[in-house]
Amino acid sequence: MAKVLYITAHPHDDTQSYSMAVAKAFIDTYKEVNANDEVIHLDLYRENIPHIDVDVFSGWGKLQSGKGFEELSGEEKAKVSRLNELSEQFIAADKYVFVTPLWNFSFPPVMKAYLDSVAVAGKTFKYTAEGPVGLLTDKKALHIQARGGIYSEGPAAGMEMGHRYLTVLMQFFGVPSFEGLFVEGHAAMPDKAQEIKENAIARAKDLAHTF
Repeated sequence: MAKVLYITAHPHDDTQSYSMAVAKAFIDTYKEVNANDEVIHLDLYRENIPHIDVDVFSGWGKLQSGKGFEELSGEEKAKVSRLNELSEQFIAADKYVFVTPLWNFSFPPVMKAYLDSVAVAGKTFKYTAEGPVGLLTDKKALHIQARGGIYSEGPAAGMEMGHRYLTVLMQFFGVPSFEGLFVEGHAAMPDKAQEIKENAIARAKDLAHTF
């Protein structure tokens, strides 16, 4: 039995969002094909995802200096504890499904906050004399992303930084298998939007059988 983290970063549901509609088709099919797997949905817009701020740095600093957890302030305890929960949950999973739209060439800021919470030395990577080494060498990941324009090729290809960021991070973590499933062009070609969506949903269902 595998544990899957289904991580969505969109304020809308599948009735309004292309990325969420394609992701729903994927995860529903995945559950049917892999009935014994555990799928945990993290809706980042409804989760407590602390930003790495002054309280976090202060709390980490106190712990690193040898102070006990009880010596942290209330805010420090809450944020440091939550960040630890998120990173522990992440490394305990076997597969990751990231779902985002492409906003301003990247993804919503809540996804960056989440990724910051799991990019932890000693958990997802480690430093060595030869440089950083990823520790998630037995994981698998997928990114489902909706793009209103065309970014897979052409003049805008170099401007896409959401999937590129995740690609770099998964490589940094040592994840050996990372795929992208994109639904794109629906805003640029509104007359073909429904066809684009349906084709992406069909691809998502196919991919769910092999992921």
